[in-house]
Amino acid sequence: MAEVNNNRYITVQYKLYTVDENGEHLVEQTTHERPFEFISGFGFALEAFEKNIKDLEKGKTFTFQLSKDEAYGDRHEERVIDLERSIFVRDGEFDKEHIYKGAFIPLQNEDGNHFLGKVLEITEEHVKIDLNHPLAGETLLFSGLVTENREATKEEIQQMINQIHGECDCDDCDCDHKGGHECDGRHERGGCGCGHCRH
Repeated sequence: MAEVNNNRYITVQYKLYTVDENGEHLVEQTTHERPFEFISGFGFALEAFEKNIKDLEKGKTFTFQLSKDEAYGDRHEERVIDLERSIFVRDGEFDKEHIYKGAFIPLQNEDGNHFLGKVLEITEEHVKIDLNHPLAGETLLFSGLVTENREATKEEIQQMINQIHGECDCDDCDCDHKGGHECDGRHERGGCGCGHCRH
C-alpha cells in the first residue's frame, strides 16, 4: 500500500463519463503518452478524485463515481456574463483567431486569478462568456489505471507550484496565462490547459 501523505507524485490513465438517466457518456480519455498527473495535497485535483486515487499503488485499477457536489457543483446562470468586445481587441483588431463561439479562453480577474471561460456568443458590442466549469451540474464516473504513485521530487513539486500559479511551462501548451484577457468575473481556477483541466 502506498504511504498515505501529501507530496505524492501520481499519474493515472482514465476514461471520464457523465452519468444521467440515459446512461454513461464518454467526455474525456487520457492516453499512455499524456496521462493526468498531479501531486497530492496541492488542491490541483478535485478533493474527492484525489481521495479515491492517492492510496492506490502503481498498477491498480479504479472505478468510482462523483456526485455533482463532489465534482464541480451546480451550474449558475449568474456566471454567464457579457464582457465588452473592446477587451478582446489587439492591435486595433478584434481577436478573431482566439475569440469565436465555442472557444475556451484564458481570463484573469482583478485579483490576478486565472481561469477559463467558454465563448457563447459574439455581438457588435459584447462577448458572452460562460464561467461555469464545463462539467458543472454533472455526475461523473472515472474508470482507469494508476500508472505512477511515488514521493514527488523537489523539482516536480516546484513545477506543480508554478503550474498552479499560472506559470505553465509545458512545450505544447497554447494557453496564455500571463497575458490573459482581464475581466471582472470571478471563478474557481480551471487548470493549466496542458492536456487536462482540474480534476
